[in-house]
Amino acid sequence: MITQHAQKPATEAMHGDGLLIPEDRHRSSLYALLNLLLSKPPTKNNLADISALNGGDKVLGDAIETLSLLAKKIDIRTIEREYHNLFIGVGRGELLPYGSFYMTGFLNEKPLANLRDDMKRIGIARSDSNSDPEDHIASLCEMMSGIISNQFYTQLSLNQQRDFFSTHLGPWAKHFFRDLEGAEHSVFYAPVGKLGSAFMEVEMEAFRFL
Repeated sequence: MITQHAQKPATEAMHGDGLLIPEDRHRSSLYALLNLLLSKPPTKNNLADISALNGGDKVLGDAIETLSLLAKKIDIRTIEREYHNLFIGVGRGELLPYGSFYMTGFLNEKPLANLRDDMKRIGIARSDSNSDPEDHIASLCEMMSGIISNQFYTQLSLNQQRDFFSTHLGPWAKHFFRDLEGAEHSVFYAPVGKLGSAFMEVEMEAFRFL
């Protein structure tokens, strides 16, 4: 699902990624990958793209290599069932991937209201096709990807990116990804959790130096 859309006209937004330094292009791509994997089950084309990914050394690369291998080996219907068990379930899934829940223990609480205020200020609106609250982990990853690549009406400096991350992802996202890695139903999604947890750690460490 496309969870957010930019208010910036497309002709203005197009230049954003082209001006990114390689590190920021990589950051934006990782957030986009997490959004792709967490917003809905991957399609056959998604799995083909993921199976072609190459990792590297350290934890991020290892997680990508494992994910690429599983994309080749696991049947798409099995992945769809896994996604359903983790995030939808009968009544609810094994995990509730929402910032308000992780930060307060309840859905639709103050963290969501704070996020909506920041979204309005930046120029981000929830897509009409999305019924999930905006503090879903996939939506937040999509927002961060767009913020880094300057896809929204207001361009954010690195300090402002840090503030957005520290408010809306920093307090809980690493915990969620660790829960995802260790969840009972996680097989394909275990390396997604490992990737997300390691990436959140990298982001937190980098922002400490600003």
